[in-house]
This record gives sequence, structure tokens and C-alpha cells, in this order.
Amino acid sequence: MSFRIVASQCTQCGACEFECPSGAIKFKGEAYVIDPNKCTECEGVFELQQCASVCPVPDTCVPAEL
Repeated sequence: MSFRIVASQCTQCGACEFECPSGAIKFKGEAYVIDPNKCTECEGVFELQQCASVCPVPDTCVPAEL
């Protein structure tokens, strides 16, 4: 599974892009998006998902539904 960014809540601050250890986050259109093929949920690198940890808006970086 991967994480996703709720576009309607994204403030385009860019904090998540620089913290992502797998380079899965890029700015696209009007918000940041997470490439589900690159997202590792930070497993094996960090205890918590870095995008969710640094995002200033609660519940903006969330687990993607299947």
C-alpha cells in the first residue's frame, strides 16, 4: 500500500517532497501527489511516514485506499 495527499487540503508548502526518502512526492497541477509505485510508507527507514509527520495540515497525507 502507499500514502496519498488529499489535494483539497494541500497548501503546497512542499515540506513533504523534501522529506520523502523514496522520492515519491512531486508537484503536479495544483497540489503535491504521491506516486504509489514509489511510495514505501517509509518502511525500514523511519518509524512514521515522513509526509504525514511534516505536513502542517492534519490528515492530509493519509493511507491510500485499495
